[in-house]
Amino acid sequence: MPPQSIDELRSTVAAMKAKGLNSQQIADELSLSQTTIQWLSSSQAPVEDHPVDIRVGWRSIAVKGERIESVSEIFADIMLEEVGTDVDAIVGISINGIPFATCIAAGMDLELSIARTISEEEGGHLSEVFAGIKGKRVVVIDDVVSSGMTMRKTIEHLTNSGAEVILCLVLVNKTWMDELDGVPLRALVRAARI
Repeated sequence: MPPQSIDELRSTVAAMKAKGLNSQQIADELSLSQTTIQWLSSSQAPVEDHPVDIRVGWRSIAVKGERIESVSEIFADIMLEEVGTDVDAIVGISINGIPFATCIAAGMDLELSIARTISEEEGGHLSEVFAGIKGKRVVVIDDVVSSGMTMRKTIEHLTNSGAEVILCLVLVNKTWMDELDGVPLRALVRAARI
C-alpha cells in the first residue's frame, strides 16, 4: 500500500534520497510535484504549511502492458483530434512517459524519442539511442503535470534542439493550464483543485 500520512511520505522521500534519487525522480515515482517533494524533504516544515498538491496513483494501469496500450490508444485519438497526422515523432519523458510514447509511436508508425530531466536546475537530455528530433514536429508525452516545470524544460530543450513541439499529452493534469509556453496541453483527466 502506498504511503498515506505526511510522516510516511517523508520517510519514503528520505529513503528514496538515500538511494540516490533526486527530487525530480522522486516526484516522478510518487506522482507529486517537486515543490511537495522539497517540502517533504524538510523535516522542519510545519504540516500546516504544506503545498497544495494532489497525489495521482495510476499503478493499476502501469502494471499491465495491455492497459498501457489501451490508454495509449486514447492518447493517439486525442492527438489526431488536436494536431492531425502531421507528426514526425513522439517524445516520451523519462520515466513514466516512455511506455505511453512507445505504444503511440508503434501504433501510429512514428519515430520514438526519449527525453530525460537531468536535474531540477538543468535542462534535459535526449537519448541518442532513439530518434533525433531536429527539424521534426513532435508530440511530448508524460504521466502527470503538477506545476508544468518538467514539461516546460522539455519544450525548451526540444525547441533549442531544433524540434517544433506541437502538443503535450499527459495522463493527469493537476492544473488549470491548457497550454505551456504556447504549446497546447491535453490530458485524459484533469484533477485540479477548485
